[in-house]
Amino acid sequence: MRGFSLLEMMLVIAIIALASVLAAAAVTGGTAGMQLRSSAREIAAQLRFTRAQALASGEPQRFVIDPHAHSWRAPKDHHGEIPRKLGVAFIGARETQPSAGEGAIVFFADGASTGGRVQLTVRDAAWNVDVAWLTGEVRMQRAEAGQ
Repeated sequence: MRGFSLLEMMLVIAIIALASVLAAAAVTGGTAGMQLRSSAREIAAQLRFTRAQALASGEPQRFVIDPHAHSWRAPKDHHGEIPRKLGVAFIGARETQPSAGEGAIVFFADGASTGGRVQLTVRDAAWNVDVAWLTGEVRMQRAEAGQ
């Protein structure tokens, strides 16, 4: 009887797996694109955490980002790093800056904030994490670098 050998079957499976990985990388923008989106989600989550801490404690809470050091800090000793291959920009109220080169968004006990934007970029892709000053709402949206 004619059929396929185990080696031929394994070769076909390997080719299909390789094609799937390449297709997934092309659709998501590769590993840099995945890091970009993942980092933006992490920052958005930490901004929401900071707002929740302000609401729960009844005291203002501060999220601090240092674009040059690629790092951020949130209440309760939450902190993290942003991959070096990503560009980081912050736009926010100058009055809340803890020190030169750092930016901060302060959330108040009623949920409002000083507002601001953290933009992460890689090549020509970008994600904006925006914080509304009146409501403290945190939103993520895809953008083009430099917008």
